[in-house]
Amino acid sequence: MSENTGNKVDYGNWLPKRLIYFLAVLSIVFLGLSYLSLFFLIGAALFMIPLAYFLYAYFQFSPSGGNLLGKFRDFVFARLVWNGDGKLLDIGCGNGLLAIEAAEKYPRAQVVGIDYWGTQWDYSQKACEKNAEIAGVSERTSFRKASASKLPFEDEHFDALVSNLCFHEVADTKDKREVVKEALRTLKKGGVFAFQDLFLSKQYYGEPESLLALIRSWGIQDVAFANTRDQEFVPRALRLSFMMGQAAVLHGTK
Repeated sequence: MSENTGNKVDYGNWLPKRLIYFLAVLSIVFLGLSYLSLFFLIGAALFMIPLAYFLYAYFQFSPSGGNLLGKFRDFVFARLVWNGDGKLLDIGCGNGLLAIEAAEKYPRAQVVGIDYWGTQWDYSQKACEKNAEIAGVSERTSFRKASASKLPFEDEHFDALVSNLCFHEVADTKDKREVVKEALRTLKKGGVFAFQDLFLSKQYYGEPESLLALIRSWGIQDVAFANTRDQEFVPRALRLSFMMGQAAVLHGTK
């Protein structure tokens, strides 16, 4: 992890702290009321079980724990076959995890990160810019607020695209396949992409093979999935469908 003047980059955690606080408060309240009725004791247990699970997940995602965020980042970049010349876009950059890694990994690249930075997440543009400065790549990175459903860039503007667990969260587009199409619109012919999302979820994307066929119908023949859930670095407890069980990296060349 990059350092500068004693500081370290902070990419946050995929799980929002407010979820853990919410479950902790409810557990305490129901436990405190348990002397009144067995019902409250049962309620406390029902909240404490998911609290324990999400505390475990939070630890696994954190750099001081299992560092899953870093491992997911590396899994995405392992499927981005790029020489690093040109411009790269990180869609849904959060606190700059992929964007800053790209700037460090590809010293000749110019990197742009976009995010909507909604209030439900502990991410911000200010945190991205601070992290880039700490990492020593601020001159080759820029960050701006935008929705992944309508990217503020012309057609075929970028040489490479990356994204990590963003597309399914785009609230202003019901059909998440349209978010993928919008991303690929900004990619040059011959450009490369690697997107990690819940691509195995039929709710968001339909059948995986149908999604691949649809993308190929857009003129992109080189496209494939790499299943995230089956990777050795993913703990079994986090392979459940509501966590990483439906995640995969969609990658290829336009």
